[in-house]
Amino acid sequence: MCSNGPVLLDFWESPYGQRVRIALAEKGLEYEYKEEDLFNKSDLLRKSNPVYKKVPVLIHDGKTICESLIIMEYIDEVWSDKVKILPSDPYQRAQARFWADFSNKVCECGQRLWQLKGEGQEAAKKEMIEKLRLFEAELGDKEYFGGDNFGFVDIALVPLTSCFYTYETCANFKIEEAAPKIVAWAKRCMERESVAKSLYEPSKVYDFVCFLKKHFGFE
Repeated sequence: MCSNGPVLLDFWESPYGQRVRIALAEKGLEYEYKEEDLFNKSDLLRKSNPVYKKVPVLIHDGKTICESLIIMEYIDEVWSDKVKILPSDPYQRAQARFWADFSNKVCECGQRLWQLKGEGQEAAKKEMIEKLRLFEAELGDKEYFGGDNFGFVDIALVPLTSCFYTYETCANFKIEEAAPKIVAWAKRCMERESVAKSLYEPSKVYDFVCFLKKHFGFE
């Protein structure tokens, strides 16, 4: 831990928090990690993010930055002397922001897969497949969404891949059959230390989602 460095308020399973952890790791930055109890949020979290009261929150030089994609951009700009996360070309940077934002829609759709049943779940499954295929088209034959360089869109989307097992189990389908290029891309990303150390075993994520389903009455 680095006492004078940034502080990250986070929760282990949060894909949004995992984005920030990957970005910090890619930059090689030391930081203090503070695990939040989402059922008993700390005063620090409530004070640091008074609007949403959600993780992740980055605290740097006494200032708070909220929302994962905004935090990622902040990290890239403040520590600009290290590996770049966003492209330098303005058009490519705009496109990266678009697709990173679109990855939030994938996460929202994924939540509906385990929260809903019947026709609602089937509609969410169809939507999930459509969204992943759009990402496949954008990826094309590239190694990463940024081409040869692992970057902003990869970091935004890859945490959701640890939820794929949960999506598949709850909605009874196989993502590899629907979007094989995305699964292959996810495996390449997992070869990176920053990703492998930030993501959790899919079975552990599934167990947590089962707990949430029971807690909130989605069973």
